Amino acid sequence: MNLRIKSFLKTYRLIIILVLMILVSSLVSEHFLSLNNFLNIIRQISMVAIIAVGSTVIIVNGGIDLSVGSVAAFSGVLFAGLMANNHLPMLIAILITLAVGAVVGFINGGVMVSFSVPPFIVTLATMYIFRGLAYIYTGGGYPISNVPKNFDILGRGYIGYIPVPIIIMVLVFIIFIWFLNYTKYGLYIYCVGGNETASKLFGVNVKLVKIVAYVMGSALASLGGVILASRLNSGQPAAGENFLFMAITATILGGTSLTGGEGTLVGTLLGAVILGLLSNILTLKNVSYFYQLVVQGLVLMAAVILDVMLVKKTS
Repeated sequence: MNLRIKSFLKTYRLIIILVLMILVSSLVSEHFLSLNNFLNIIRQISMVAIIAVGSTVIIVNGGIDLSVGSVAAFSGVLFAGLMANNHLPMLIAILITLAVGAVVGFINGGVMVSFSVPPFIVTLATMYIFRGLAYIYTGGGYPISNVPKNFDILGRGYIGYIPVPIIIMVLVFIIFIWFLNYTKYGLYIYCVGGNETASKLFGVNVKLVKIVAYVMGSALASLGGVILASRLNSGQPAAGENFLFMAITATILGGTSLTGGEGTLVGTLLGAVILGLLSNILTLKNVSYFYQLVVQGLVLMAAVILDVMLVKKTS
C-alpha cells in the first residue's frame, strides 16, 4: 500500500500541487478565479515555458545552459533592430533572429565537444558575451523603440480570445513532445544524458547529439526573446534577466533530473504553471517583488533537494 501511495505521489505530485495552489489561491484572493486571470498567468509564463523546453532538452541530455537569458535579451534587441532600423518584414526578422540563436547554440555545443570544456564554463562565458553584445547593439543600453505598428502582435496580439504567446507556446510544446518521444534523435538525447559511454558503444554520435541539444536550446531562447521584445514593444538589452532562473526552476520542478537522462516536457509545463500561479497570487496580494524573488529561490532550492533525494533513493 505504501509503495502504491509513493508511486501515485511521484506520478501526480505536480498535479496535486497545482490543484492545491488553485484552491488556496481562490480562498486568498477573490480576483483569482477568473478566465482573464488564468489567461494572463499562462501568457506571462509563455516565454519562460518556451525557454524551459530548451533547458529541459539540454538538462535531459546531461548539460546545462546559463546563457539563455542573455541570448533572449540579444535576440530581442536584434529582432527590434532588424524591423526598426533595417525595415525587414517580421517573418524575415524572426527567421534571422532564430538563426542567430541557433548559431549561439552551435558555438556552445561545438566548444564543449571539441575542447572538452564543461558546459557550465562555456555557457557562463556566452552569457556575458551576449549580454554585452545586447548593450553594444543598442549603443549602450538605449531601448530600440522606433518599431513598426505590427511589432507587438507576437507579444500582445490575440487570435480570437486566445493570446498569441499562448498559441506559440502550445505549438512549441507539441512539436518538442513529439520530437523527444517519437524521433530517433529524441531517444538519443535521453540515452546520452542517461549513459554517455553506453551510447557511444551503441554507435550514437554523442558529439552531434550534444550540439543538436544546444542548438535547440538557444533557438528557443531566441524565440522567447522575440516574444518578450514584442510584448514590451521595444528591444531592451536588460530584458530577460530572470529567464535563466525561471526556466531552470520550471525544468527541475517539473521532474527533470540534474544528472540527465530523465524528464518530461509535460512536467516542465506544469512546473512553469506552478511558478506562474505562485507569482500571480503574490502579486494579487501586493507582495513586494523582492520578497517574490526570495520565495522563488526557496522553491528552486526545494526542487533541487528533492531531485538529489530521488537520485539517492534510486541509486
